[in-house]
Amino acid sequence: MSTLHKISPGKNIPNDINVLIEISANSTPVKYEMEKETGMLMVDRFMPTAMFYPGNYGFIPNTLSNDGDPVDVLVMSPYPVQAGCLIRCRAVGVLQMTDESGEDYKILALPIEKLCIQFAHIKTLEDVPQSFKNELSHFFENYKKLEPGKWVKIGAWLGIDAATKEIQESIERFKVSA
Repeated sequence: MSTLHKISPGKNIPNDINVLIEISANSTPVKYEMEKETGMLMVDRFMPTAMFYPGNYGFIPNTLSNDGDPVDVLVMSPYPVQAGCLIRCRAVGVLQMTDESGEDYKILALPIEKLCIQFAHIKTLEDVPQSFKNELSHFFENYKKLEPGKWVKIGAWLGIDAATKEIQESIERFKVSA
């Protein structure tokens, strides 16, 4: 039996959110997902694109996005975080995305300052290097290109207010569905 339902979305949305890492930064092109019933990390698929994840990829527990999955989060950190770890983060923005299944937004977050002083100067999306945002956009725009029937359309980068709204609405959506 999974204990995922016992993990809160965070202590202070969006400044202190819990993110469960499924894929470490710079990982090989294997898509892992946390299996909801068991809480086990499972191989979702081997991606045919030779691309590495540019950040730690995971989700906020006990949330429900419009795509039917928990809120996706990319965590920018100085080092890869082990898959399966829970990390406290602060959201700084959101990348609007649509794929073959519908809306699929990605929250951009950083470890809380207590965990990572290297990024203490990053307070807003505007403080994130444009080159990193470009790298993330490029990754998501291309990582499904060689998979039949799959596609991604990248939208705009939006700031903390949009990220907060996405997280809050997903928490409420989860509560209603539970």
